[in-house]
Amino acid sequence: MGGGQKRGRTQRRHFKQNRDNVWKHNPNKAPPAAHPSGGPTVENPTEENPTWQPFATQNPGFDEYYKEQRIVGQEEWDEFISTLRKPLPAAFRINASAQFSEDIRSQLEKEFAKSLEAEANNENGEKAIRPLPWYPGNLAWQLNFSRMQLRKNQALERFHEFLKQENEIGNITRQEAVSMVPPLFLNVLPEHHILDMCAAPGSKTFQLLEIIHGCTKPGQLPDGLVIANDVDVQRCNLLIHQTKRMSTANLIVTNHEAQHFPGISMGGDGQVEKSQLLFDRVLCDVPCSGDGTLRKAPDIWRKWNAGMGNGLHCLQVAIAMRGLALLKVGGRMVYSTCSMNPVENEAVVAEILRRCEGSVELLDVSNELAGLVRQPGLKTWKVRDRGSWFTTYKDVSVQRRSAIVQSMFPSGQSWKETVNEGAMNHLTEGSVNEEPRESDASAKLGEMEVSVLPLERCMRIVPHDQNSGAFFIAVLQKISPLPANHSINKQTKSKQRDGGRMSAKLEEESEIQKAESVLEINTDSKIIEEKTETISEKKDQEAVPLSDNNDSKIIEEKTETISEKKDQEAVPLSDNNDENGVQIGKTDNRKRKLQMQGKWRGVDPVVFFTDETIINSIINFYGVSANFPLAGHLVTRNDESTNVKRIYYVSRSVREILELNLQVGQRLKITSLGLKIFERQTVKDEAACAYRISSEGLQLLFPYLTKQILYAPFSDFEHLLKYRAVKFVDFVDSMLGQKASALLPGCCVVVLHQVGNNSTDLKADASTIAIVCWKGKSNLSIMVSPSDAKELLERLEIRLGKKDVTASVKVLEESVLLEDDSVVPPHDVEPVNTTENMEEEVTI
Repeated sequence: MGGGQKRGRTQRRHFKQNRDNVWKHNPNKAPPAAHPSGGPTVENPTEENPTWQPFATQNPGFDEYYKEQRIVGQEEWDEFISTLRKPLPAAFRINASAQFSEDIRSQLEKEFAKSLEAEANNENGEKAIRPLPWYPGNLAWQLNFSRMQLRKNQALERFHEFLKQENEIGNITRQEAVSMVPPLFLNVLPEHHILDMCAAPGSKTFQLLEIIHGCTKPGQLPDGLVIANDVDVQRCNLLIHQTKRMSTANLIVTNHEAQHFPGISMGGDGQVEKSQLLFDRVLCDVPCSGDGTLRKAPDIWRKWNAGMGNGLHCLQVAIAMRGLALLKVGGRMVYSTCSMNPVENEAVVAEILRRCEGSVELLDVSNELAGLVRQPGLKTWKVRDRGSWFTTYKDVSVQRRSAIVQSMFPSGQSWKETVNEGAMNHLTEGSVNEEPRESDASAKLGEMEVSVLPLERCMRIVPHDQNSGAFFIAVLQKISPLPANHSINKQTKSKQRDGGRMSAKLEEESEIQKAESVLEINTDSKIIEEKTETISEKKDQEAVPLSDNNDSKIIEEKTETISEKKDQEAVPLSDNNDENGVQIGKTDNRKRKLQMQGKWRGVDPVVFFTDETIINSIINFYGVSANFPLAGHLVTRNDESTNVKRIYYVSRSVREILELNLQVGQRLKITSLGLKIFERQTVKDEAACAYRISSEGLQLLFPYLTKQILYAPFSDFEHLLKYRAVKFVDFVDSMLGQKASALLPGCCVVVLHQVGNNSTDLKADASTIAIVCWKGKSNLSIMVSPSDAKELLERLEIRLGKKDVTASVKVLEESVLLEDDSVVPPHDVEPVNTTENMEEEVTI
């Protein structure tokens, strides 16, 4: 790691160069030896073609396994397997809370539905693009093209650019259709507290945020919140990148093992707990083998084996049980996987119901989401291990009972039987240790166990029913507190202890190495952002030992020392010789001290911002109304109060959790939270207010501003977006130039004054269009990125019918390609590079 100077790996800055779905040739590697019989290669028995061709979509073991499990009827098998071997149609979701959601939906229905029809493959009568019938409000759409076709087909280039741009801005989210289903079964309300246990890469989290923000007006925040958690810090960064497009103050991102997610409660000396962090809704989208994503990730074909699901079963049970422990009585939890394996699905749900002893109910939601084709869950299945099939746990040899547990089978054992099993061991020791004879096991193979639990209430989405991926969903409701001994059974306890002893030393050494790698951190380090489109929707967490605790008390986390830069970090604004006096912040190569967030080393702290001098200067400069509370809602990620660069706004619900977390010793490891609302600006001449408004926070703050506001006609608003800086004397509306020059130097807001509105009576609503600008000595410059400006101009063209906007858009398209992300103004306007600096966006 080089003493912490650089990260362990590098990543491309842009993802504009697409890679073909073919094997890459390694000239230094000898070709694999051919199989003696001419079949698959010796090195990879599942690879039919050793040349560098597209992935082979065949795996005999896969076919045998799922035929035996009877995932679909024998008459459906051919259609099922042929659909799995076809590329997955692309799908996306319109952000319902986006300002231009109605415009985008109208454009899809009226423009693209017709223009794409000629390119559609209508062999089965499918439309080129259609709304998903089960998604509310026609906000989710599916194409009759795969992602590869979108990238490679020249006729689809315009539509592909439209998708990339709107996804980058946050107006749409590109997401697999079946992945949109689990959040809908949560029945989320704006006041709900929601936990997304395994949230990365964040598309479902974004969907949950859309729902809680769905009924709010500009300037208002819902009472609910979402805590999005993931075990991997790099995937947390990806999660932050995804959700920051939502611009929400109602989100906390945490970095914990889901099965050990900390509980937060206040209470003392045997008294009833005064305050406890419980959730109204829990989304438990657990790590899985991912064979439901074969159409999207064809490389799984050659990797797949039956043991993948077996190895994840105990982890999935542990995560689900932890989710139920954190769920309020009366709350709803959705358990889901993108796997078709019953060991990861029905077996997990059955074990949950057994452990909960009637405190949790598996709901029948067959009447919800009309239009979604689904199949009932299985009530009987087999377990495969090392080439052998098992129908009951007693058929499993003693040597394999550490890997194949009783909860994998349909009947399993009741929780009481498991607890009392130790008392019966002296009576059954001889029979337990006796190896079953092969003939006995074969004789019992036909006697399939059938679960007595209502597992048919689970839902299976199979690919050929609606041309989608595969998914499994179970909806559970907590009807009473969980039994005290719910957390773990005897067999998994033993497994936990053995695994814990073996890994303790390795974990300790890993922590020391991590600590050494983050002792020196450069302030100019950037977040490594991953390519969203190529990451599987499901999590790649490793199975870790389960907890040995027998109650729902908090499990102390190991102190981790992962160096983590906030996703909101950005480079200071730059302008070397402009009249605004905005200076570039030179890269500070000085080493900063190791940050601490409570016991979490290497994680930036969460500190409430209480500097009254700065807060009052912001209120006075922008004329912030008393109806918008700043005190108690502002936080920073720096414990040095004199060196605060960014200030974040948090909702009341988030603030209450932060206060509770501080009181209990910061058990939550928070990687990101809130909405960036103000950012310190370095200028040549001292300004009345050192902090500017961020573009992300403008929509929330604007309804409460009374100062530093300008109303511009469309002609001048267009010039600002097109040229990025306009001198006061060059405004078409001379009054606008006079009013701009009369403003105090510094940040201001320019509002599009639409025809028919009186600027003195204008009230902020969903149709209000405003941008953040900087008022210099003689000019006005915008502080939004070129991509945002380009998208806004195109939206104005559609909404206002301005034909002359097209030329401006072409200019901006060229500007986006410039490395410095700046537009070269005309000769009569000085170049001003005051683009709001945000991280490099991942191009999808």
